[in-house]
This record gives sequence, structure tokens and C-alpha cells, in this order.
Amino acid sequence: MGSREDEADAKRVLAGEISSFEGIVRRWQTPLVNLAYRFCRDRGRAEELAQEALVKAYRGLSSWRQEAAFSTWLFALATNHYRSAHRPAPSWLVSLDSIPELAGTENCADEVLQDRGRQEAVRAAVVALPAKYRDALTLYYFHEMDVSSASQSLGVAEGTLKARLLRGRRLLRSKLARGTAGLRVEEA
Repeated sequence: MGSREDEADAKRVLAGEISSFEGIVRRWQTPLVNLAYRFCRDRGRAEELAQEALVKAYRGLSSWRQEAAFSTWLFALATNHYRSAHRPAPSWLVSLDSIPELAGTENCADEVLQDRGRQEAVRAAVVALPAKYRDALTLYYFHEMDVSSASQSLGVAEGTLKARLLRGRRLLRSKLARGTAGLRVEEA
């Protein structure tokens, strides 16, 4: 997304042209909703959280130090907000031990169902991870952030993020090894 556009809009907002924040909202609303959805798995709640994050971004725009990309600052702000937002643990959360192993199949229709089952098992396993591993994996894999951006968003050192990615992948592999033999989780 346009970092120059973000910088220009931010400068105009800080200079008093409040309507320029609309460009930031247009560019970042969907990615922020998607990120929030990874945290809460409820579309309506994700939209609320993203709107709250955008309000926080508007109010805290002067705290953006332009050394980092606007997107990194915005995702860090949103991630912190999503993590701290008071929400009861959803009833759909499951323990890693309760996820059934997936059986291999031979024909094409079964492979499609297996892929869907594998995706659901992986999603459920990621959601069931401890927050520090889930957050790291979510930003790195689902939002395709690089190590530097993800570590800045989470407020941890790059080495810490790499360790969390490694441990998170190991936890996922140990549970899903049998049913997801074809799944490759790349190293950071």
C-alpha cells in the first residue's frame, strides 16, 4: 500500500485537514478488519475493533515517528489494541489436544475435503496456541509481514519473534504431523 500516500495524508491531518484521514481509512480498513478477525474470529467484533483502532490511530497520529513505515506503526497500534480489548474467551476455542488427526485419502473429491479439513485443523490449532505464538504466526504468515515489521508490531526483538515463530511452528507440527504431511511451514 502507498507509504507516500499515508505520509502525505498524515501530514495534512496533523496540519488540520481532518478529511485527509479518510484516505488512510480507505487504504487500511480492510487489512485492519482482517487482522482483528484473526484475533477474535467474529466478523462483527473484528469490524468494531478495527474501527476502534482507526480512532486510536487518528488520536495518536502525532506519535507516529516516521522512522518506521506507517503500516508498521498502524499494525503495532492495532495489534496492541486487539490484544488488550476485553473480550471473553470464545466458546469455539479448543485445546490442541482436542483437534482430531486427519486421515489420508486417495480420490480427488476426498482430497478437496481433506484440504478443507486440514485448513480448519490448522486454523483451530493456531487459535489454540498461547497468545505470544499465535500473534507471531498470525502477523508473519497470515498478514505476510517480514520479521522486522512483525517484531516491531509486537514490540519484541527480532530474535524473540524468530524464537516464537520457531516454537509456534513446532507446536503446530507436533499436533498436525500425521494429518498434514503435505503442509509445509517455512522457516523464518
